Amino acid sequence: MALAGVRVIELAGLAPAPFCGMILADFGAKVIRVDRTKVSMALDKQGRGKLSVSINLKTAKGVALLRKLCVQSDVVIEPYRKGVMEKLGLGPDDMLKENPRLIYARLTGYGQTGTYASAAGHDINYLAMSGLLSRLGRSGEKPYAPLNLVADFAGGGLTCALGIVMALLERTKSGKGQIIDASMVEGAAYVGSFIWKARSLGMWDRSRGENMLDSGAPFYDTYETSDGKYMAVGAIEPQFYQQLLRGLELDAGALPPQMSFSDWPGLRQIFTERFASKTQAEWSRVFDGTDACVTPVLSFDQVSAHPHNQERASFVVDSGGEESPRPAPVLSRTPAEPCLTPDPVIGEHTVKVLEEYGFTSAEIKQMLGADVIECNASRAKL
Repeated sequence: MALAGVRVIELAGLAPAPFCGMILADFGAKVIRVDRTKVSMALDKQGRGKLSVSINLKTAKGVALLRKLCVQSDVVIEPYRKGVMEKLGLGPDDMLKENPRLIYARLTGYGQTGTYASAAGHDINYLAMSGLLSRLGRSGEKPYAPLNLVADFAGGGLTCALGIVMALLERTKSGKGQIIDASMVEGAAYVGSFIWKARSLGMWDRSRGENMLDSGAPFYDTYETSDGKYMAVGAIEPQFYQQLLRGLELDAGALPPQMSFSDWPGLRQIFTERFASKTQAEWSRVFDGTDACVTPVLSFDQVSAHPHNQERASFVVDSGGEESPRPAPVLSRTPAEPCLTPDPVIGEHTVKVLEEYGFTSAEIKQMLGADVIECNASRAKL
C-alpha cells in the first residue's frame, strides 16, 4: 500500500483526528491510537486498521513513554487545544529536537495563533467562522449546517491527512520533518474556494437559497416521490435540462426559460407535482441511461445494493457485519486495503506495540504494575 512503513501516533480525539488517522491506516500506515487509561469504551468509530495503546498521561512515566513513542515515529496527530502538549513537555519544538524527521500535525478548530486559538468550538462554529455557513440554507430560512461534514471531516481530517502526505513527500527530498497547523476554519474555507472565486461570475450574488447551487434553482434540488422517497436533480446545462423535461414529459415550449429567475418558484411547483406522480423506482427507470442528471436519493440501507455501487464494490462489510464506505480514491498499483476486523478496544495492543518499539517484557510488566499503561488484550478476544 502507498503508506506502508509509515508509523503514526494518533492521540485519541473525536471526529476529525480519528478520520485523519483512518485515512492513513486505510492506505497502509501503521497508526497507533494513544488512549487514556481507565476508559471503558472508545468513542472513536473510525478506528479501522488502528492499534490501541493505553497510557496514563497523568504520570511522569506515562508522559516519558509517549515521548519515546513519538520520537521513534514518522507522524504525530495531535487534536488538543493550543498549549496542552507544551504543558506536558511534548510540544512539537521539543519533539523535533529529538527527531528532526518527525511530522507533527496539530489539528484544531481555530489554528495555533489568533484571538480564538484557545477557544472551544465544534463544526458549526468553525463553519460559521469560515463564511460558508452564511451561504447554507433555503431562502427565507436560517443558515443550517450539513451534519458536521464540512469543517470536521473535509476541512479538518481530510485536509490534515493531505498535509501529512505532502510533508512526507517533501521529507524525501529534504530529510526534515515539519509542523502542520491544520485549522478547521481555514480548511473549511479552502474547501469552499469555488464559492469565493465564483462570486465574480454572478453565481452567488443573490440571497441565501436563491442561487443556482444552493436550492434556488428548480433544476438543482430534490423532489419527493409518491412513495415518500426523493430524487435528486442537477440538470444545469441546457442539453441536460432538455433531457430532464423529456423524462418528466413536459413541453419546453410551454414553460418559461430555464434561467428566468422570477419564474423559478412556479417551475419548482410544476416539477414538485410531476415527481410526486411516480415512485422513486419508477423515476429511476425513466432517467437511468439518460444525461438528465437525475438520480435517486439513496438511504444508507439502499446505497450498497445499487447496481453501480455494487459493480465498483464501493462499500465494504467488516467481520462484525458493519458496513462502511470503501477508502477513496482508488489507486491502480497500490490501492487501499481496509482492515475488516472490528475496531480496537482501548489498550488492546499495548504490549504488542511497546515490544515493537523496543521495550522489554520486564519494562512492560513494571509499567503495568505501576498503572502507567493498561492492556485489554484479553477483553478484545471475548
